[in-house]
Amino acid sequence: MRRRPLLVFLLIAAVWGTAFPVTKVALASVPPALLGAVRFDVAGALLLALAVWRGDRLRPAGAEWRPILAGGVLLVGVHHAFLFAGQLYVTSAVAAVLLGLIPVVTPALTRLTSTRERLSPLSVVGVLLGFAGVVTIADPDPTALAGAGLLGVGLVFASALAFALGAVLTHDATTTMPEIAEQAWMMLVGAATLHATSAALPWESLGDAAWTPAAVASLAYLAIVAGAGGFGLYFWLLRRVGPIEVSLLEYVIPTVAALTGWLALGEELAPTTVAGFAVIFVGFVLVKRTAIRAELRRWRDRRGADPVAD
Repeated sequence: MRRRPLLVFLLIAAVWGTAFPVTKVALASVPPALLGAVRFDVAGALLLALAVWRGDRLRPAGAEWRPILAGGVLLVGVHHAFLFAGQLYVTSAVAAVLLGLIPVVTPALTRLTSTRERLSPLSVVGVLLGFAGVVTIADPDPTALAGAGLLGVGLVFASALAFALGAVLTHDATTTMPEIAEQAWMMLVGAATLHATSAALPWESLGDAAWTPAAVASLAYLAIVAGAGGFGLYFWLLRRVGPIEVSLLEYVIPTVAALTGWLALGEELAPTTVAGFAVIFVGFVLVKRTAIRAELRRWRDRRGADPVAD
C-alpha cells in the first residue's frame, strides 16, 4: 500500500473497530436485521444525496448492476444479517475471531473467481500468523461456544463468508459508475435485503424495537460514521488494492478496538493482547514485505539524492 491507501486502511480499521461495542448497545433494544436495515437506509440516503449534490450520474446501466448487487446483497445485506444475529449469541471476542477468518478464506475464493491475485507461500504464513494474533487478542472463552453459542458461531462464520465473497465479486466487476453513486446503490440494495430478512424472521417486529436515546445515538454512529463513511472508504480501497489486501482489515480492527479501550476507557492491556499485536505485526510484514522493501528503497534513494538530509 502507498501512503493514501494506507491512511484510508487505518481510518477504516479505527471506525469499524469502535462499531462493535456500539452495535451491542443498539442490539439491547432493536432487533438485529431491522437495526442493519435502518442503518443502511440512512447511510444510502446520505450518499445518494451527496451524489445528487455532486451532479453524478445516478442510474446504473447494464453490467454496472453486477457490483451493486454483489456488494449490496452480500457485503452489506447478508453479511450484516448474519453478523448482527450471531452477536446475540456470542461475545464480541468470539465474533472478532470468526471475522478474522475473512483474510484466510478470501485468497481461496479469489483463486476460484479470479486470476489476478495470488498469495505466495510466505504470504500465506503471514495471513495465518495474523489470524493467530486475532485469536490471541480476543482470547475467547471456550464456554461461549457451547449451547446457543454454536448457533452464534455458525451465523458469524456465515457472515464472514458472505463478506469475503462479496468483496471478491465486487472487485472483479468492471464499471464506469461514479463511486459515490455506486456505493449509495449498494447500501440501498443491502438495506432492502435486510428489510426482507427482518420481515421474514418471526421474532423480528418493528413494534418490538425500542428506539431509546442510546439506540438512536448508536444508530447515528453506525449509519453515518461506520456506514456511509466507513463503507464509502472501504469500497474506494477495495477498487485500488483488491480483496486480499483489504481483507487484512479484520486483523487490525481488533487491535484498534483494544487500543481504544486502553486509551479512552482505561481498560488494561493484558499480556496476551500485547503478544497478539506482535504476532499480527509480523504477519502483516510478511504479507506486505514486497511493498515495504520498495518503500525503503525509495526512502534510501531520496536520502542519497539529498545531501542536506545527512
